[in-house]
Amino acid sequence: MSEENILLVEKKNSVAIITLNRPDKLNSFNDELTFKLQDALKETEKDATVRSIILTGAGRGFSAGQDLQSRSISHESGQRPSLGDSIRRRYNPVITKIRRMEKPIVAAVNGVAAGAGMSLAMACDFRIVADSASFIQSFTKVGLVPDSGSTFLLPRLIGVTKALELMYSAEKLDAQTALNLGLVNKVVPQEAVMKEAIELAERLAKGPTKAFGLTKRAINKAIFSDLEELLEYEASLQEIAGRSDDFAEGVKAFIEKRQPVYSGR
Repeated sequence: MSEENILLVEKKNSVAIITLNRPDKLNSFNDELTFKLQDALKETEKDATVRSIILTGAGRGFSAGQDLQSRSISHESGQRPSLGDSIRRRYNPVITKIRRMEKPIVAAVNGVAAGAGMSLAMACDFRIVADSASFIQSFTKVGLVPDSGSTFLLPRLIGVTKALELMYSAEKLDAQTALNLGLVNKVVPQEAVMKEAIELAERLAKGPTKAFGLTKRAINKAIFSDLEELLEYEASLQEIAGRSDDFAEGVKAFIEKRQPVYSGR
């Protein structure tokens, strides 16, 4: 069933504001939201009047990542889903578009950014974060591999040692610690997130955006040149993890609101 206004796009001067709009689900991703986000990114890239972009979430969350109760990963009829195929169709095009688009992109992280939601924020050029926000590499909580570029982006942003710790533990990273690690650009009071993000996006939009785009291209060549290869590798590993007993147990435990009992199979 289609959700009305699941994604909002608003233009203010030369800034496009893209808002994930499933606040009752902490803006977690189902099929519809990921495909609409792909479309919105393509449209804003083509729109010559848009010179910078803000990505944010409605309500109290940025994005909790994959909706574990959506049909994308459901275990209907006892069939285990092809998570590799889902990632290739849904998430990888979003991450690739954000990194390759030669327009400044600001993540206004208004609340929790977990799983693919954290990946989405990391793919952006700037991160303005609410002091109440948090980041979670939540994949291992359900027996999965970090995906949507997490294994590529996080070590490059904060180093391998801390990245592995966050990925293995799936512990919450608060906004101030994220700032100290260099994961985010600025931490502001909750009520000031959009104001700060808009001010930054407008300042960027008034700048030499051609030079910004070429700078982003150079950075991509220097440290992100093999992004697509890694995204494909993540998808292959997630295909394996998605067919494991641990994933089935992780999702079952999540839905039943209990601690999972993993077997390592």
